[in-house]
Amino acid sequence: MKKVISIANQKGGVGKTTTAINFGAALAARGKKVLVIDLDPQGNASTGMGIERSSRDLTTYDVLIDGAPIERAARDCGFDGMKIVPATTDLASADAHLMTSTRRVMHLKAAVVKGGYDADVVLIDCPPSLNLLTINAFVASDAILVPLQAEFFALEGLSQLLLTVKDVRQSANPRLRLEGVVLTMYDGRNNLCRQVEADVRETLGELVYETRIPRNVRLSEAPSYSQSILTFDPTSRGAIAYRSLAGEYLRRTDATREPENA
Repeated sequence: MKKVISIANQKGGVGKTTTAINFGAALAARGKKVLVIDLDPQGNASTGMGIERSSRDLTTYDVLIDGAPIERAARDCGFDGMKIVPATTDLASADAHLMTSTRRVMHLKAAVVKGGYDADVVLIDCPPSLNLLTINAFVASDAILVPLQAEFFALEGLSQLLLTVKDVRQSANPRLRLEGVVLTMYDGRNNLCRQVEADVRETLGELVYETRIPRNVRLSEAPSYSQSILTFDPTSRGAIAYRSLAGEYLRRTDATREPENA
């Protein structure tokens, strides 16, 4: 049974797309079949996974608004074990179209549930806002993974996100849960980073992953070569961190999985 995870934070520039690409690649390297759904009109995940803008014939806009099947929109991308449903700037107008629908928050869920695609894990790269696109992602998801930059306003933004998760759980998706929080762009030499980490761990406890994603130039460079960090520079600190994150996620998943005869 596939697991659907939204990678979300309404603040931009915290590593959502970097995490969608490299966490996905690290899971694929461990034998999982991964589908990335690019739900950000900027389309950075699509670009980073090598899908030229001129070749994005079927996109997440077509899936959401026109009911195109995910399996038709999903593209091979040169990443072993991964596919992506690409996005274009057309997606920016999707909110206005969704507002006219009586089931405006259910469109992506319908596509995810009925899709005839093959995936163990579906990662939804959400836009940096809590708009209808993000709500569609939350309604379609089993869980949310939050990349959190260790900075002054981090907890304030996280509290707003958690309130939205609570609302979605009560109104449309009672199974939705917080998969966890992963600290990104982390610099252990920085006193503020260490203090934010301490505050987040005190507030959320075991929901905060032990793995921290460091500031790493190679992570920023990899998408321009249409590669994940695992192939671009497999010995870099960024590659080591994302492999660690995938391993920690799988251990947590195995630990919480109920026995078959339970």
